[in-house]
Amino acid sequence: MIPFLILLVLEGIPLLFLEFTIGQRLRKGSVGVWSAIHPALKGIGIASMFVSFIVGLYYNTIIAWVMWYFFNSFQDPLPWSDCPLTANRTGYVEECARSSSVDYFWYRETLNISTSISDSGSVQWWVLLCLTSAWSVLYVCTIRGIETTGKAVYITSTLPYVVLTIFLIRGLTLKGATDGIVFLFTPNITELANPVTWLDAGAQVFYSFSLAFGGLISFSSYNSVHNNCEMDSVIVSIINGFTSVYAATVVYSIIGFRATERYDSCFSTNILTLINGFDLPEGNVTQDNFAEMQQWCNAKDPVAYAKLRFQTCDMNSFLSEGVEGTGLAFIVFTEAITKMPVSPLWSVLFFIMLFCLGLSSMFGNMEGVVVPLQDLKLMPAKWPKELLTGLICLGMYLIAFVFTLNSGQYWLSLLDSYAGSIPLLIVAFCEMFAVVYVYGMDRFNRDIEFMIGHKPNIFWQVTWRVVSPLLMLVIFLFFFVIKVNEELTYSVWDPAYEEFPKSQKVPYPGWVYGVVVVVAGVPCLVIPSFAIYKLIRSCCQRPGGRQGLVSAPSAASVNGDLKY
Repeated sequence: MIPFLILLVLEGIPLLFLEFTIGQRLRKGSVGVWSAIHPALKGIGIASMFVSFIVGLYYNTIIAWVMWYFFNSFQDPLPWSDCPLTANRTGYVEECARSSSVDYFWYRETLNISTSISDSGSVQWWVLLCLTSAWSVLYVCTIRGIETTGKAVYITSTLPYVVLTIFLIRGLTLKGATDGIVFLFTPNITELANPVTWLDAGAQVFYSFSLAFGGLISFSSYNSVHNNCEMDSVIVSIINGFTSVYAATVVYSIIGFRATERYDSCFSTNILTLINGFDLPEGNVTQDNFAEMQQWCNAKDPVAYAKLRFQTCDMNSFLSEGVEGTGLAFIVFTEAITKMPVSPLWSVLFFIMLFCLGLSSMFGNMEGVVVPLQDLKLMPAKWPKELLTGLICLGMYLIAFVFTLNSGQYWLSLLDSYAGSIPLLIVAFCEMFAVVYVYGMDRFNRDIEFMIGHKPNIFWQVTWRVVSPLLMLVIFLFFFVIKVNEELTYSVWDPAYEEFPKSQKVPYPGWVYGVVVVVAGVPCLVIPSFAIYKLIRSCCQRPGGRQGLVSAPSAASVNGDLKY
């Protein structure tokens, strides 16, 4: 939480104001804006489009999984509350008995997951149906661009607050909720010193604001020229920061409840082991005197005590497990929901909230793909926007079939790890560098003064010029230095693993490195590649037609027009 809040102030808010301003001033999408600043910077807009496209592929798959759980929530008891019986109905399915009912429902009933990313398997028809529904709903909501998303966002943005409040009230009444909240706000020095933590926090800032995707630039271009975009940035940032802390409090109250349940269960198992090992009276050993009873038993019969096998019951370990990625929604929360009274009701509310949050995020992603394609004029201008949006949704839907395979979860984790972090950081850095050092701060300050009536204050000046770019550069360099020599690994769900139900860490096959280069490298390399292309092209032109890479081809005047 601490890295997130720091980066929210020093990185998120300045970049949000910058994107609002540049979109509102130049009245274009992400490609058009950077082309207007300088033709060599068009690659920034193209890179944003690539990132929005790749993230949209797997993000809507998560919405499909949410829909699958939502449809299964109208049952009592919930289908993930108990393990299924074997075919002869004499016991539980072994994989479920060795793990848990929520793990089994997620990994086997929902994903039917394979044991390797190389083992693709077949398409899971139930996931495919949900994926079809998710893309159909998204198309209906974005069919006319800002006209339809503007109406849909009233529901998708407000309903989650209602559900979060309900969950917070319920969560605070659960045993162990305060332990989770205390864990959330307690600084972990080891994690703070890890560059990966800061990269993840930075990626979360980008996701929470939808920064560097290009969608915000497109949306802000619809604003009035004299709209107070500075006030908008501050208000959105305050609401965003509050929402993040509020949602994290709700989440960790539930995580605290789940961790306490597991801690108590672990302790009960250890107590039972000690009682059975020394034939002690039932109720004679409790959590409070367990350590003393261990010492007493060890002193009484060291040989018998040494044969006992106790589980490690560490509250912090239970609080840390499963608090990121898909495990948070589909394992941690679903397990906690099964422990609540009227669990189907809580499940329906929870997955409605996730659906609304995911859908509203996809609005910005789709805008970050559709508008750049229009700016690039890759499609005939006479094509209606409904057709273009439909073709994009259809294309992304067909590519997303890979996530419906047995190995789909592994593919999604791969893209989530490498397509939505480093590329966003590079795009954001280039955006800020382009405005400050190519477009020029003096010119940018005059644009802001023209739109809102005054120049930006010292906070904006310092963060734009120095703090934000330097912070992004340092995070990237530290991450690169640490990760460049590390072997890429991923977590596998394998019932044959000796430490099952723990996930097994295995190295990626060699061909995955090529996939990483494509999803993470291509968006980053588009920016310098396009600039080099423009440089070569300008060198090949007649001397009188040349245009330097850092010249000023466009200058915004104070009367609101662009001078060329």
